[in-house]
Amino acid sequence: MGGAGGPAGFYVGLGLALASSAFIGGSFILKKKGLLRLCRRGRARAGQGGHAYLQEWLWWAGLLCMGVGEAANFAAYAFAPATLVTPLGALSVLVSAVLSSTFLNEQLNVHGKIGCILSILGSTVMVIHAPQEEEVSSLESMAEKLKDPGFIVFAVCVLVSSLLLIFVAGPRYGQSNVLVYVLVCSTIGSLSVSCVKGLGIALKELFSGKPVLKEPLGWVLLVCLVICISIQINYLNKALDIFNTSVVTPVYYVLFTTAVMMCSAILFKEWQHMVLDNIIGTISGFLTIVSGIFLLHAFRDMPFTPDLLPLFLQQARADLHTSWRSADRHQSCQHQPLLPSEDKGSESAEEEEEEEGESV
Repeated sequence: MGGAGGPAGFYVGLGLALASSAFIGGSFILKKKGLLRLCRRGRARAGQGGHAYLQEWLWWAGLLCMGVGEAANFAAYAFAPATLVTPLGALSVLVSAVLSSTFLNEQLNVHGKIGCILSILGSTVMVIHAPQEEEVSSLESMAEKLKDPGFIVFAVCVLVSSLLLIFVAGPRYGQSNVLVYVLVCSTIGSLSVSCVKGLGIALKELFSGKPVLKEPLGWVLLVCLVICISIQINYLNKALDIFNTSVVTPVYYVLFTTAVMMCSAILFKEWQHMVLDNIIGTISGFLTIVSGIFLLHAFRDMPFTPDLLPLFLQQARADLHTSWRSADRHQSCQHQPLLPSEDKGSESAEEEEEEEGESV
């Protein structure tokens, strides 16, 4: 498996991506525990404009964990393919869900458990079939790839489509269609990941002693990253303000990861030397993760009861229950004539004895 830095670099990037998911997933639990402690003490809640959480060490521990996770995720892009690092971000959702059921007593229903299993299986498949990207070990090679006509066409399409979504589709359909603002975040996000990849390479060169700070490309990538992240945060907050989180999160994950995989395939030629089984494995792993994230989020607050079964299963269950009841009734009917007949016989014998006593 390739990537910048060879097989050793790939496994370093994989380890950083997994560590990032663990830290980010755990950070949500620490922050939530800190906020719950404040709530039990009667302090002003964050949702009501209070800032008492700044005095809670658990909240700061969660913030520190998130910072470490984001730093590990940033570094992972410098070693492993973006097509691998980005989908593995779904594991932070899995870690958060499992830890919530353990430490926050939040119920993880059957849909969530199946979603967790699918996310793990999909991530494993993607790691096994991860694409080999062309060697990008310097800002010079990164600059050459950014000049590629295919990437230029892709970047222009992203910018034009984002402008149309913001200024044309947004005012008309932004309040009613979840795809409008989420598509803006996802398409712009694909460019931000490319900037992160380039900045990661620049940091590696900086630590190796090269005069990277004199290279204009590094500063251009930094400015572009700040702009892209600002746009992402703005429109993701709009989507979350209008629509339910359980809808926005899986849709954003699917569209964002798809856009990043397309951008990486065009910019770094990650799929160019892949054999067919690795291509199928990568796509299958990604779709498996998508299915897991969908189950984990879409049915998070829905209890699993027999009423949720498909109609044909409900009918079969009802028929089976009816057959059991009819069988029980049939058995009781078979035994019923025996007992009344004996009762009737004893009653008639007693009546005859009473009549004989009266006649005597």
